[in-house]
Amino acid sequence: MFGIIRPCRHRLSERLQASWMAHLCGLCLALRDDHGQLARTATNYDGLIISVLVEAQSAKDDASWRRTAGPCPLRGMRTASVAKGEGARLAAAVSLALASVKIRDHVEDRDGVFARRPVAAGARAVTRRWDRKSAGGASAVGFDTAVLLDAASRQGELERALPPGGSVLLVTEPTESATSAAFAHTAVLAGRPGNAAPLAEAGRLFGRLAHLLDAAEDQAEDAASGAWNPLTATGTDRTEAERLCRDAVHGIRLALREVELTDRTLVHVLLAHETERAVERVFGPAAHSASCRTRTAPAADPHGPAGPWTAGPEGAGDRPLASNPYQSPPRQDPGQAPPTGPGAPIPPWVPQGPGFTPPGGEPPHRRNLLAGCAVWALMACTCQLMCCSHDDPFSREHKEGWCTRQDCGCGDCGNCGDCFQCCQCCGDDGCCDGCGCDGCDCGCDC
Repeated sequence: MFGIIRPCRHRLSERLQASWMAHLCGLCLALRDDHGQLARTATNYDGLIISVLVEAQSAKDDASWRRTAGPCPLRGMRTASVAKGEGARLAAAVSLALASVKIRDHVEDRDGVFARRPVAAGARAVTRRWDRKSAGGASAVGFDTAVLLDAASRQGELERALPPGGSVLLVTEPTESATSAAFAHTAVLAGRPGNAAPLAEAGRLFGRLAHLLDAAEDQAEDAASGAWNPLTATGTDRTEAERLCRDAVHGIRLALREVELTDRTLVHVLLAHETERAVERVFGPAAHSASCRTRTAPAADPHGPAGPWTAGPEGAGDRPLASNPYQSPPRQDPGQAPPTGPGAPIPPWVPQGPGFTPPGGEPPHRRNLLAGCAVWALMACTCQLMCCSHDDPFSREHKEGWCTRQDCGCGDCGNCGDCFQCCQCCGDDGCCDGCGCDGCDCGCDC
């Protein structure tokens, strides 16, 4: 799951999390359907942005972009509504082509197991097959992956010909060209030719950002192993690399203002906010972000979930607003009361089916030892214990999977402290104008 866009589930509303997972699963299944089971290993977080952009520009209703997928171990053997159509197919073709380039780069650099001849030979065979498959899949939606493969070939030439002290932006240019072409083609698929130019600019800057962040993350490891690193080779210090990354984030936000979208919320979250958080993961928070978060983020509220807060008199600390319409259960969309009563509809994000207790229902009886062991074995074999929320095989109490209990890297995600930065601090460049973020709390779509 490589990529710089890694939204934390604590920062997404239920609607956005469901949409995010629909695109992720849709990309994985499109890779399987178009290119075979092995191609599913090319599923990555950044690639699904292509699918998100196509859907966000389309005038079709949501139902036309979704299909019901069968049970999957990573979803706890539950069915799900997943993305389909040209957006998912383009995302699959682009992801497969870029994964092929990445594997080929590892083979050429003799990284890790790729230094062994049998592994390298097998990897080359896989990349040749993936090149053919991605080209065929992309041509079906009118995209030519030659621009991606050409960028990859120019990358090596640029690195070898780069003079000492040359600009690091010369190195990032092939990546910028590849992502620019992929982003721009989403406008073609959605029938919005006027969006092609701003999306090309957003894609160019996204490619620059991804390349620089990858270089900054790997710089120490590359220095220890003697591998080539663009920041080291060009003498670019981390302060300058951070400036270039933050400028790229700002440029993406400006470009998105010119893009006509039918629903910009998820696009805005991924490209305007998660890109900034990716920079903060590598370089740390900017000075204004740290001061804003210190000023506005509340302490944990022992009486309920965090809502909008306002500063009290100096020295008095923060206090909750007297009237808070957002005091709903965590991860509940604002303004929407939770379903109550036995006849109330169950929201689409609530797990349903065998083994799951509906809201307000009586918890089932504890399983005996033999039945519990059998269910435990089944859940372990299907990854439910590790990867997703589930009911305990013995007590049937709701529990989180081991993967979801780990630190998501977003800081104080227990009370969604980052949401305050998103909505109250990014107003400096107006990135939240018109996105629904203004005056939000942790339940907002920002």
